[in-house]
Amino acid sequence: MHKMNIGFIGLGIMGKPMCKNLLKAGHRCTVYDIMETAMDEVAAAGAIKSRSAAEAAGGKELVITMLPNSPHVRQVVMEENGIMNYMGDGCIFVDMSSIAPLASKEIGTALADKNIEMLDAPVSGGEPKAIDGTLSIMVGGKKEIYDRVKDVLLCMGSSAVYCGEIGAGNTTKLANQIVVALNIAACAEAFTLSKKAGVDPGLVFAAIRGGLAGSVVMDAKVPMMLQGNVKPGFKIDLHIKDLNNALDTGHGVGMGLPLTAQVTEMMQQLAGDGLGGKDHSALVKYYEKMTGESLEQ
Repeated sequence: MHKMNIGFIGLGIMGKPMCKNLLKAGHRCTVYDIMETAMDEVAAAGAIKSRSAAEAAGGKELVITMLPNSPHVRQVVMEENGIMNYMGDGCIFVDMSSIAPLASKEIGTALADKNIEMLDAPVSGGEPKAIDGTLSIMVGGKKEIYDRVKDVLLCMGSSAVYCGEIGAGNTTKLANQIVVALNIAACAEAFTLSKKAGVDPGLVFAAIRGGLAGSVVMDAKVPMMLQGNVKPGFKIDLHIKDLNNALDTGHGVGMGLPLTAQVTEMMQQLAGDGLGGKDHSALVKYYEKMTGESLEQ
Protein backbone atom coordinates (compact mmCIF):
# COMPACT_ATOMS: atom_id res chain seq x y z
CA MET A 1 0.00 0.00 0.00
CA HIS A 2 1.25 3.48 -0.93
CA LYS A 3 2.07 5.39 2.27
CA MET A 4 0.32 8.74 2.08
CA ASN A 5 1.09 12.22 3.35
CA ILE A 6 -2.12 13.04 5.26
CA GLY A 7 -3.50 16.12 6.98
CA PHE A 8 -5.83 15.10 9.83
CA ILE A 9 -8.09 17.72 11.43
CA GLY A 10 -10.22 16.93 14.51
CA LEU A 11 -8.79 14.75 17.27
CA GLY A 12 -11.79 14.11 19.50
CA ILE A 13 -13.02 10.82 20.99
CA MET A 14 -13.08 9.29 17.49
CA GLY A 15 -10.47 11.26 15.55
CA LYS A 16 -7.63 10.59 17.96
CA PRO A 17 -7.66 6.76 17.75
CA MET A 18 -8.42 6.88 14.00
CA CYS A 19 -5.33 9.02 13.41
CA LYS A 20 -3.24 6.70 15.60
CA ASN A 21 -4.29 3.75 13.42
CA LEU A 22 -3.15 5.62 10.28
CA LEU A 23 0.22 6.23 11.94
CA LYS A 24 0.43 2.56 12.94
CA ALA A 25 -0.09 1.62 9.28
CA GLY A 26 2.90 3.77 8.30
CA HIS A 27 1.15 6.87 6.91
CA ARG A 28 2.61 10.30 7.65
CA CYS A 29 0.06 12.48 9.50
CA THR A 30 0.18 16.22 10.13
CA VAL A 31 -2.54 17.04 12.65
CA TYR A 32 -4.57 19.94 13.98
CA ASP A 33 -7.07 20.26 16.80
CA ILE A 34 -8.13 23.24 18.90
CA MET A 35 -7.12 21.18 21.96
CA GLU A 36 -3.32 21.22 22.28
CA THR A 37 -3.42 18.15 24.57
CA ALA A 38 -5.12 16.07 21.84
CA MET A 39 -2.33 17.01 19.41
CA ASP A 40 0.32 16.15 22.02
CA GLU A 41 -1.15 12.66 22.42
CA VAL A 42 -1.01 11.81 18.70
CA ALA A 43 2.39 13.53 18.36
CA ALA A 44 3.63 11.02 20.96
CA ALA A 45 2.48 8.31 18.51
CA GLY A 46 4.43 9.91 15.64
CA ALA A 47 2.21 12.67 14.21
CA ILE A 48 3.46 16.14 13.31
CA LYS A 49 1.68 18.99 15.12
CA SER A 50 0.58 22.12 13.26
CA ARG A 51 -0.60 25.57 14.35
CA SER A 52 -3.72 25.70 12.19
CA ALA A 53 -6.05 23.62 10.04
CA ALA A 54 -4.62 25.40 6.99
CA GLU A 55 -1.09 24.34 7.94
CA ALA A 56 -2.22 20.74 8.48
CA ALA A 57 -3.91 20.66 5.05
CA GLY A 58 -1.35 22.52 2.96
CA GLY A 59 0.44 20.42 0.33
CA LYS A 60 -1.05 17.06 1.39
CA GLU A 61 -2.19 14.23 -0.89
CA LEU A 62 -5.14 13.50 1.39
CA VAL A 63 -6.91 15.61 4.03
CA ILE A 64 -9.27 14.02 6.57
CA THR A 65 -11.65 15.87 8.89
CA MET A 66 -13.41 14.35 11.91
CA LEU A 67 -15.51 17.17 13.36
CA PRO A 68 -18.74 17.49 15.40
CA ASN A 69 -21.31 18.74 12.85
CA SER A 70 -22.04 20.48 9.54
CA PRO A 71 -21.18 24.06 10.67
CA HIS A 72 -17.73 22.96 11.90
CA VAL A 73 -16.87 21.27 8.60
CA ARG A 74 -18.18 24.24 6.59
CA GLN A 75 -16.10 26.62 8.72
CA VAL A 76 -12.87 24.60 8.45
CA VAL A 77 -13.25 24.09 4.70
CA MET A 78 -15.00 27.14 3.29
CA GLU A 79 -14.71 30.17 5.54
CA GLU A 80 -12.00 32.83 5.29
CA ASN A 81 -8.69 31.01 5.79
CA GLY A 82 -10.54 27.73 5.05
CA ILE A 83 -8.46 24.73 4.03
CA MET A 84 -9.90 24.75 0.49
CA ASN A 85 -7.52 27.65 -0.19
CA TYR A 86 -4.48 25.63 0.90
CA MET A 87 -5.09 22.17 -0.58
CA GLY A 88 -3.40 21.72 -3.95
CA ASP A 89 -4.88 20.60 -7.27
CA GLY A 90 -5.68 16.88 -7.20
CA CYS A 91 -5.78 16.71 -3.40
CA ILE A 92 -8.46 14.38 -2.01
CA PHE A 93 -10.60 15.59 0.88
CA VAL A 94 -12.37 12.98 3.00
CA ASP A 95 -14.84 14.23 5.60
CA MET A 96 -15.43 11.45 8.14
CA SER A 97 -17.68 13.59 10.35
CA SER A 98 -21.37 12.74 10.58
CA ILE A 99 -23.08 15.75 9.01
CA ALA A 100 -26.17 16.59 6.93
CA PRO A 101 -26.02 15.11 3.40
CA LEU A 102 -26.96 18.51 1.92
CA ALA A 103 -23.96 20.09 3.66
CA SER A 104 -21.69 17.40 2.15
CA LYS A 105 -23.03 18.22 -1.32
CA GLU A 106 -22.53 21.96 -0.78
CA ILE A 107 -18.94 21.49 0.43
CA GLY A 108 -18.22 19.04 -2.40
CA THR A 109 -19.43 21.56 -4.99
CA ALA A 110 -17.23 24.34 -3.53
CA LEU A 111 -14.19 22.02 -3.57
CA ALA A 112 -14.85 20.84 -7.13
CA ASP A 113 -14.43 24.47 -8.26
CA LYS A 114 -10.87 24.29 -6.84
CA ASN A 115 -10.21 20.93 -8.56
CA ILE A 116 -10.30 19.08 -5.22
CA GLU A 117 -12.12 15.75 -5.02
CA MET A 118 -14.28 15.01 -1.97
CA LEU A 119 -15.69 11.91 -0.30
CA ASP A 120 -18.10 11.93 2.62
CA ALA A 121 -17.19 8.91 4.73
CA PRO A 122 -18.90 8.88 8.14
CA VAL A 123 -18.28 5.99 10.51
CA SER A 124 -20.20 3.74 12.86
CA GLY A 125 -18.92 1.76 15.83
CA GLY A 126 -18.10 4.35 18.47
CA GLU A 127 -14.89 4.78 20.44
CA PRO A 128 -14.13 1.06 21.03
CA LYS A 129 -14.14 0.28 17.30
CA ALA A 130 -12.23 3.48 16.52
CA ILE A 131 -9.51 2.27 18.91
CA ASP A 132 -9.22 -1.23 17.48
CA GLY A 133 -9.62 -0.09 13.86
CA THR A 134 -12.85 -1.97 13.14
CA LEU A 135 -15.20 0.90 12.28
CA SER A 136 -17.86 0.54 9.59
CA ILE A 137 -17.23 3.30 7.05
CA MET A 138 -19.88 4.39 4.53
CA VAL A 139 -18.63 6.39 1.57
CA GLY A 140 -20.16 8.83 -0.92
CA GLY A 141 -18.46 10.47 -3.91
CA LYS A 142 -16.86 9.38 -7.20
CA LYS A 143 -16.20 5.64 -7.35
CA GLU A 144 -12.68 6.11 -8.76
CA ILE A 145 -11.74 8.41 -5.84
CA TYR A 146 -13.12 5.86 -3.37
CA ASP A 147 -10.98 3.19 -5.08
CA ARG A 148 -7.88 5.35 -4.59
CA VAL A 149 -8.31 5.80 -0.83
CA LYS A 150 -10.10 2.59 0.16
CA ASP A 151 -6.91 1.01 1.54
CA VAL A 152 -6.29 4.07 3.72
CA LEU A 153 -9.86 3.93 5.05
CA LEU A 154 -9.37 0.25 5.89
CA CYS A 155 -6.53 1.24 8.26
CA MET A 156 -9.35 2.72 10.41
CA GLY A 157 -12.22 0.34 9.72
CA SER A 158 -13.01 -3.29 9.01
CA SER A 159 -15.30 -2.22 6.15
CA ALA A 160 -15.48 0.79 3.83
CA VAL A 161 -18.55 0.40 1.62
CA TYR A 162 -19.21 2.59 -1.42
CA CYS A 163 -22.78 3.93 -1.20
CA GLY A 164 -23.11 6.32 -4.16
CA GLU A 165 -22.56 9.97 -5.03
CA ILE A 166 -21.48 12.68 -2.57
CA GLY A 167 -23.90 12.82 0.37
CA ALA A 168 -24.68 9.09 0.12
CA GLY A 169 -22.25 8.30 2.94
CA ASN A 170 -24.06 10.63 5.32
CA THR A 171 -27.50 9.46 4.17
CA THR A 172 -26.38 5.90 4.99
CA LYS A 173 -25.09 7.07 8.38
CA LEU A 174 -28.46 8.68 9.15
CA ALA A 175 -30.21 5.39 8.34
CA ASN A 176 -27.76 3.68 10.71
CA GLN A 177 -28.43 6.20 13.48
CA ILE A 178 -32.21 5.82 13.17
CA VAL A 179 -31.95 2.03 13.48
CA VAL A 180 -29.59 2.27 16.48
CA ALA A 181 -31.69 4.87 18.32
CA LEU A 182 -34.97 3.03 17.80
CA ASN A 183 -33.33 -0.26 18.78
CA ILE A 184 -32.02 1.23 22.05
CA ALA A 185 -35.47 2.70 22.77
CA ALA A 186 -37.14 -0.67 22.06
CA CYS A 187 -34.69 -2.45 24.42
CA ALA A 188 -35.20 0.16 27.15
CA GLU A 189 -38.99 -0.14 26.83
CA ALA A 190 -39.08 -3.95 26.68
CA PHE A 191 -36.68 -4.59 29.55
CA THR A 192 -38.32 -1.98 31.79
CA LEU A 193 -41.65 -3.70 31.10
CA SER A 194 -40.11 -7.03 32.18
CA LYS A 195 -38.88 -5.50 35.44
CA LYS A 196 -42.20 -3.75 36.09
CA ALA A 197 -44.02 -7.06 35.53
CA GLY A 198 -41.78 -8.75 38.10
CA VAL A 199 -39.42 -10.68 35.81
CA ASP A 200 -35.62 -10.37 36.12
CA PRO A 201 -34.46 -8.36 33.06
CA GLY A 202 -31.09 -10.16 33.12
CA LEU A 203 -32.89 -13.46 32.57
CA VAL A 204 -35.07 -11.94 29.84
CA PHE A 205 -31.87 -10.76 28.12
CA ALA A 206 -30.35 -14.25 28.33
CA ALA A 207 -33.55 -15.79 26.95
CA ILE A 208 -34.13 -13.52 23.94
CA ARG A 209 -30.71 -12.31 22.79
CA GLY A 210 -30.12 -15.42 20.64
CA GLY A 211 -33.49 -15.15 18.89
CA LEU A 212 -34.90 -12.83 16.26
CA ALA A 213 -35.03 -9.89 18.71
CA GLY A 214 -31.29 -10.19 19.33
CA SER A 215 -29.01 -7.56 17.81
CA VAL A 216 -25.57 -6.01 18.08
CA VAL A 217 -27.27 -3.05 19.77
CA MET A 218 -28.96 -5.29 22.35
CA ASP A 219 -25.69 -7.10 23.12
CA ALA A 220 -23.78 -3.83 23.51
CA LYS A 221 -26.33 -1.69 25.32
CA VAL A 222 -28.54 -3.89 27.53
CA PRO A 223 -25.59 -4.99 29.74
CA MET A 224 -24.82 -1.27 30.24
CA MET A 225 -28.44 -0.67 31.25
CA LEU A 226 -28.30 -3.58 33.72
CA GLN A 227 -25.02 -2.30 35.21
CA GLY A 228 -26.19 1.32 35.41
CA ASN A 229 -23.16 2.18 33.26
CA VAL A 230 -23.67 5.48 31.41
CA LYS A 231 -20.00 6.09 30.47
CA PRO A 232 -20.25 7.40 26.92
CA GLY A 233 -19.27 5.25 23.99
CA PHE A 234 -21.62 7.54 22.06
CA LYS A 235 -23.16 10.58 23.76
CA ILE A 236 -26.87 11.36 23.78
CA ASP A 237 -26.06 14.91 22.59
CA LEU A 238 -24.34 13.53 19.47
CA HIS A 239 -27.19 11.14 18.76
CA ILE A 240 -29.66 14.04 19.01
CA LYS A 241 -27.51 15.89 16.45
CA ASP A 242 -27.67 12.93 14.03
CA LEU A 243 -31.41 12.43 14.49
CA ASN A 244 -32.07 16.14 13.90
CA ASN A 245 -30.05 15.84 10.66
CA ALA A 246 -32.22 12.81 9.78
CA LEU A 247 -35.43 14.76 10.46
CA ASP A 248 -34.18 17.71 8.36
CA THR A 249 -33.24 15.33 5.54
CA GLY A 250 -36.64 13.60 5.74
CA HIS A 251 -38.47 16.92 5.62
CA GLY A 252 -36.24 17.98 2.69
CA VAL A 253 -37.44 15.00 0.64
CA GLY A 254 -41.06 15.28 1.82
CA MET A 255 -41.04 12.31 4.20
CA GLY A 256 -42.23 12.19 7.80
CA LEU A 257 -40.14 10.18 10.31
CA PRO A 258 -42.58 9.61 13.18
CA LEU A 259 -40.53 7.04 15.14
CA THR A 260 -37.34 9.07 14.77
CA ALA A 261 -39.17 12.19 15.96
CA GLN A 262 -40.48 10.39 19.06
CA VAL A 263 -37.06 9.04 20.10
CA THR A 264 -35.42 12.42 19.38
CA GLU A 265 -37.87 14.06 21.82
CA MET A 266 -37.13 11.38 24.45
CA MET A 267 -33.39 12.00 24.10
CA GLN A 268 -33.97 15.75 24.15
CA GLN A 269 -35.77 15.41 27.49
CA LEU A 270 -32.81 13.47 28.93
CA ALA A 271 -30.41 16.15 27.66
CA GLY A 272 -32.61 18.71 29.44
CA ASP A 273 -32.19 16.63 32.61
CA GLY A 274 -28.41 16.93 32.30
CA LEU A 275 -27.72 13.53 30.71
CA GLY A 276 -26.63 14.79 27.28
CA GLY A 277 -23.02 13.81 27.93
CA LYS A 278 -23.93 10.24 28.92
CA ASP A 279 -24.08 7.15 26.71
CA HIS A 280 -27.17 6.82 24.51
CA SER A 281 -28.09 3.66 26.44
CA ALA A 282 -29.07 6.10 29.22
CA LEU A 283 -32.34 6.31 27.24
CA VAL A 284 -33.45 3.71 29.79
CA LYS A 285 -33.52 6.58 32.33
CA TYR A 286 -36.51 7.99 30.43
CA TYR A 287 -38.45 4.84 31.33
CA GLU A 288 -37.03 4.78 34.86
CA LYS A 289 -38.40 8.27 35.42
CA MET A 290 -41.76 7.31 33.92
CA THR A 291 -42.20 4.02 35.84
CA GLY A 292 -40.04 4.32 38.94
CA GLU A 293 -38.35 1.04 37.92
CA SER A 294 -34.56 0.86 37.53
CA LEU A 295 -32.96 -1.94 35.52
CA GLU A 296 -29.80 -1.66 37.58
CA GLN A 297 -28.91 -4.96 39.22
